[in-house]
Amino acid sequence: MANILAIDTSTAWCSVALSLDGQAPILRHESVSAGASQLILPWVEELLHSSNSSLKALDAIAVGIGPGAFTGVRLAVATAQGLGISHALAILPVISLDAIAAQLVRTTTFKKRAVNYFAIAIDARMDEIYWAKYERPVNDSDLAKRLGDIHLCKPEDIDLHEIHFLAGSALDAYGSRIFTNAPAPFSETALDREIQLSALGLLDCGQQMLLNGRQCDVRDLEPLYVRDKVAFTTLERQAAVKP
Repeated sequence: MANILAIDTSTAWCSVALSLDGQAPILRHESVSAGASQLILPWVEELLHSSNSSLKALDAIAVGIGPGAFTGVRLAVATAQGLGISHALAILPVISLDAIAAQLVRTTTFKKRAVNYFAIAIDARMDEIYWAKYERPVNDSDLAKRLGDIHLCKPEDIDLHEIHFLAGSALDAYGSRIFTNAPAPFSETALDREIQLSALGLLDCGQQMLLNGRQCDVRDLEPLYVRDKVAFTTLERQAAVKP
């Protein structure tokens, strides 16, 4: 397997993982809110040092390109660009929901459910969610296949037809609103409210992307912006709280 460094700061968590020569990956993953910019490079150095390795030994960098927090996504992309240019490394741009799906299919909770199709839904703030549908992998070592694009909508407008398992932060953020138009009730055993994006999911996706030749030149790396509008204006916030 390839030597890959994975970094993600698209959420309130700063997440860095390193996989070398097929060994078990090592991970640094902590909730840091707005402090990721001060930690991301020291954590990269820490993981490389603890593995007696260096950036020169890497084959590629996997980076979370979103969707997610606007500033956080830009931070991860800029960090990957800097490291990639300075050491001539290939870049593996990983979509955040794909990384969560990669993690989900390896969990015991998901494996116990004999479902072919599932969805990932995460809180997009501004009373909206990002979501996508996936097909269960045939083999445990494979990745889930995303069916279509990443969507942005109100929680009530998610399409759950033919979906029998749902995971992501949108569940706790919006509760029953997610199931407003669901064709059938979801039991708690068909939900994963706890799963969160981490650099381990990026590693899984990155290994497969590199194997399939889907790396990109560092100069072509860009964030994935599903939403054009990234924040409410002051007047919009005031209007939202009026009785």
